[in-house]
Amino acid sequence: MPLGCRAGSRRSLTMAPQGLLPSRMALRGMLLGLLMVSCFTFCRSHQNSKEFALTNPEKSTTKETERKTKAKEELDTEVLEVFHPTHEWQALQPGQAVPAGSHVRLNLQTGAREVKLQYGDKIQNNLKESKKGKRLDINTNAYTSQDLKSALAKLKKGAEMESSEEDKARQAEVKQLFRPIEELKKDFAELNVVIETDMQIMVRLINKFNSSSSSLEEKIAALFDLEYHVHQMDNAQDLLSFGGLQVVINALNSTEPLVKEYAAFVLGAAFSRKNGSRHVTDPASGPGDSAIAEAGPGPSADHNPKVQVEAIEGGALQKLLVILATKQPLATKKKVLFALCSLLRHFPYAQQQFLKLGGLQVLRSLVQEKGTEVLAVRVVTLLYDLITEKMFAEEEAELTRETSPEKLQQYRQVHLLPGLREQGWCAITASLLALPEHDAREKVLQTLGTLLATCQDHYRQDAQLSRTLASLQAEYQALAALELQDGEEEGYFQELLGSINSLLQGLR
Repeated sequence: MPLGCRAGSRRSLTMAPQGLLPSRMALRGMLLGLLMVSCFTFCRSHQNSKEFALTNPEKSTTKETERKTKAKEELDTEVLEVFHPTHEWQALQPGQAVPAGSHVRLNLQTGAREVKLQYGDKIQNNLKESKKGKRLDINTNAYTSQDLKSALAKLKKGAEMESSEEDKARQAEVKQLFRPIEELKKDFAELNVVIETDMQIMVRLINKFNSSSSSLEEKIAALFDLEYHVHQMDNAQDLLSFGGLQVVINALNSTEPLVKEYAAFVLGAAFSRKNGSRHVTDPASGPGDSAIAEAGPGPSADHNPKVQVEAIEGGALQKLLVILATKQPLATKKKVLFALCSLLRHFPYAQQQFLKLGGLQVLRSLVQEKGTEVLAVRVVTLLYDLITEKMFAEEEAELTRETSPEKLQQYRQVHLLPGLREQGWCAITASLLALPEHDAREKVLQTLGTLLATCQDHYRQDAQLSRTLASLQAEYQALAALELQDGEEEGYFQELLGSINSLLQGLR
C-alpha cells in the first residue's frame, strides 16, 4: 500500500504540469489584455486632453497675466499710455490718455468708447510738437501724468498763439476789404458828395426850416425828414441838445396849418417810439397818421422822459391844447392829438398839468364836434390808458414795494376819475357805443369797464345804455355762435360778448 500510494502520488506529480499550462496561458492573456486597455485609455486621454479638459493651463496663465496687467494699470495712475488717434474711429482702451482736440464718442451698440482726429493734421502737428518737450520720453509709450499736463499746457499755449495770429490775419483781411472813413470822405468830397451823421443832418434840417428864405414846401419837407430821424431816442435827445426841440415847439404857433401839423408830428415822434420803429398807421387815417390806440402802456411802448420834461418846460402842452380847442383842419388835429397822447403817457407830472389847464374840457369839446368820430375813439382810448396806467402803478407799488416814492406820489396827485365824472364823461363814453365799427366798440367797452365803479349810478339810470347793451349782446351772440361753428373757441366776437356780459352783470 505504501508503495501504491507512492506510485499514485508520483503519477499525480507527473501529470500536474500538463493541467496547469492552459490556466497560466489564460492568466497571461488577461494581464496582456488589461495592459493593452490601459495603454489605449492613456493614449486616448492624452490625445484629447486639450479638447475635454475643463481648464486650459496656457489660457489660464494668459488671462491671469492680463488681469494683473490691467489691475496694475488701473492702480498706477502715474503712468498712462497715450493713444494716438487717426482719421478713423478706433476703440479706446481703459487707462489710455487722449490728446487734446480729439473727437471721442460712445458707441451705443458695443458700449465702447471710440476716438479719432477732429482737426486733421493740426492735432497731429500739435501732438508732435508736444512730444518734443524735454519731459516727454519719445522712446516709450508710457508717460507720467506730469508729462501729459505739460504737453496739454503747451498745446493750449500754442492754440492761443495760433488764434491770436489768426485774429490778426483776419483783421488785416477785413481792413483790406474796407477803406477808412477819411479816405471815403475825401473821395466823396471830390465828387461833391458829403457824408453826414444824424446829428449833422438834423442841424441842417432845423436850419433849413428856420431860414426865412425857405419856402413853405421846403419847410414842410424839412419837418417830414426830421421826423424820420427823431423817432430814435438818441436822436431826439440830440435834437434837444442843440436847441432844435424848442424851434419845433415854437412852430406850433405858426399861422400855417401844415406847419402846425408836421411840427406836432415831429414832437409826437420825439416824445415816444415803439419797438425802435416808426409809428403804426391807422387804416382810417391818411399817410403818416399814427395809430394812437396802438401806443398804449405796456412793454412795447418806449418813452423819452428827458424830452418830455423839456417839452413841458418849453410850453408844448399849452400850445397843443390851444390847437385842439380852436378851429383847425381834421388832419392837423390828428397829429396834435398824437403829440398830446405821447406827451401824457407815463408822465404823471404832465397829466397833472393837463388837468390844471382844463384838458378834459378841451377833449370833451373835441369829441362832441361833428365829423370827429375817429378822434373820439382815440380820446376814449387815451383816457382808458391813463386810468389803467395809474392803477398798474399803484398795484405794482403794493406788490413789490420798490416803486419810486416820488413817482407814486405824482400818480396819486392825478385825480382823473373825479374829473371825468364831473365833466360828464360817463354819458359821453356811453353814447359812443352807437359807433358801427367793432374796433371802436371794443375800445369803448374797455373804457366803460374802467369807469364802472365811478359811473355806476349814472349807468344804472341810463335806459338808453341798457337798450344798447342788450342789442349788442344779441348781435354778438350770433357772431360768436358763427365763430364756434368755424372752430374758433376764443374768437374776437366772443371776447366782445364777454365784455358786454360783464358790464350787464355789474349794472344789476
